[in-house]
Amino acid sequence: MSFSDLPEHLQMPALRGLQPIPIKKGDTPLVLLRDVFALSEETVAIPPQIFALVQHIDGSKTAEEIAKATNAPPEQFIELLQKLDSVGLLWGPTSKKLEEEKLSDLKSIGYFPAKASATLGEDGDACKAAIQKWFEETEDPEIEETITGIVAPHLDYNRGWPNYASAYYAWQNAEAPDRIVILGTNHFGNGDGVVLSTLGFDTPIGTANIDQKVVQSLESKLGSGVSVDVLDHSAEHSIELHLPWIQYCFGDVPIVAALIPSPLIEMIEDDGERTTTDEFIRALGDTLSEVGGTTYFVSSADLSHVGPQFGEPRPVDDQRKFDVERHDREMMAKFMENDADQFIEAMKWNNNATRWCSIGNMSAVLKLANPSEIELIDYRQACDDRGAVLVSSCAMMLS
Repeated sequence: MSFSDLPEHLQMPALRGLQPIPIKKGDTPLVLLRDVFALSEETVAIPPQIFALVQHIDGSKTAEEIAKATNAPPEQFIELLQKLDSVGLLWGPTSKKLEEEKLSDLKSIGYFPAKASATLGEDGDACKAAIQKWFEETEDPEIEETITGIVAPHLDYNRGWPNYASAYYAWQNAEAPDRIVILGTNHFGNGDGVVLSTLGFDTPIGTANIDQKVVQSLESKLGSGVSVDVLDHSAEHSIELHLPWIQYCFGDVPIVAALIPSPLIEMIEDDGERTTTDEFIRALGDTLSEVGGTTYFVSSADLSHVGPQFGEPRPVDDQRKFDVERHDREMMAKFMENDADQFIEAMKWNNNATRWCSIGNMSAVLKLANPSEIELIDYRQACDDRGAVLVSSCAMMLS
């Protein structure tokens, strides 16, 4: 087969979102190409030198141009493209069909199966025991006001539990609201606008169901574009990691879950097909006024991401930790001024120097919760022993 015989989407190939994971088969190093959406049960593992070739498959060059530029044997490169396509790792009709099949399966059960939350415990009792233990190890923030919103991390539980526990502490004995709005970050998905979930989320504790009345109202106001990329939630952890904490505190409370884009990144094409954050905030505010009841808000937010894992040239040392904390506290102070637009402007001014990943949902929570007071409860940095990666997070309460 020659390049001209390939279908159109393989003649100008483009990779979909994937995570490269170094593995070994015996003594042979390989790179596992993990599809974040898990569209196919089949996986692809390739030698590191071939992965260097794969990185050229970005939709900007023809397959023939890539092969010539990398000295790849044409027949072998064509076989590689066909393999990547067969498991849904390339944009085109194959991946579209696999996406449709996966979404159909999810709609038939009505929820996203537990993934990130399953790391908390093997069953509901184990999850509740872990959360209770962490609460017992956490100092009471002694907040007397009614807490209507929190900022808490979406780090894995091992690194993030102190700030999860600090943020949720005051909700342990609070009366359950009518719903909780959880705003997350779209780390791996395709949507560059707001992505609303129309499906619930399973955890080891049980299924967190969506507030159907609110979600249907939002789709009516905003159109199908607000949920067209709902499959993004299957690859995302920033919503799901909070659900066991919510279930522990409030039981079976309905949720409204949405992924909020960064206000520092423009949409690929402002064609009106997707929902902007401002449009979503207006529609959700109107809807909540219409349905009534009590609504609490969760901003699922990690702060700085620094170190060689994020492209920095040197390992994280004590001076870098100090500088990051100083910057974080300056930006948290901006957030606590309770002016979402000024908070965004401050981040734009410094070009988000330390890669905060949740500016969008933090600013959205300010506008939606409209707090009279914001209190910082805790701030933490999680850094590995080699200084390869540092991620900071905080616990805040909004009242």
